[in-house]
Amino acid sequence: MSYKDRRRFLWILFLIGLGLIAVVAQATTLVRLRFQDLVHYSYSVARVRCVRSRTMMESGEIWTDITFQVLWQEKGYLPGEIVVRQPGGKFMHLHSHVEGTPEFRPGEEVYLFLSGHPGRQFFIVGWTQGTFRIHRDPFTSVETVTQDSAAVPVFDPATDTFTRTGTRSLPADIFEQRVRRETLRQAETTSSNR
Repeated sequence: MSYKDRRRFLWILFLIGLGLIAVVAQATTLVRLRFQDLVHYSYSVARVRCVRSRTMMESGEIWTDITFQVLWQEKGYLPGEIVVRQPGGKFMHLHSHVEGTPEFRPGEEVYLFLSGHPGRQFFIVGWTQGTFRIHRDPFTSVETVTQDSAAVPVFDPATDTFTRTGTRSLPADIFEQRVRRETLRQAETTSSNR
């Protein structure tokens, strides 16, 4: 192999390596959270309506604060409006996308599993795993709930594989009953362990 061929080969390897580094640097791996874990790690579970969002730059990072109106809640206390903070967003001419963070549109209603405390920003537990979209059938007006992570592969440490699991097309009233039942179960378990 001539000097020119070796040099070209090394440049190709270098560029492939840079490409792989860029791909890995943008990857986000979410560890699967069971429904019980979502309830456990949440300060509150709420049905909310997206009101508006605001993107800002802090310490060189882009963040988006989304304001939601609280329509229903279980566990903890939430005021009438809350702010949920997420990494990423569009700020001036910059765009930062963090894989695994849900996006919201004004007027959209969702169920969120939230961590944090009133008076501060909240965060969504497990990002797409803690976000449940509400779909209303235009003919019957029946509402169903689908977990955002149902379409995203999530790492399951028990099986050491990536799986697509999650809630799909569950009636909203049954979802709320499931949240209430799990919240009560965990509260009873905590009080009996004292």
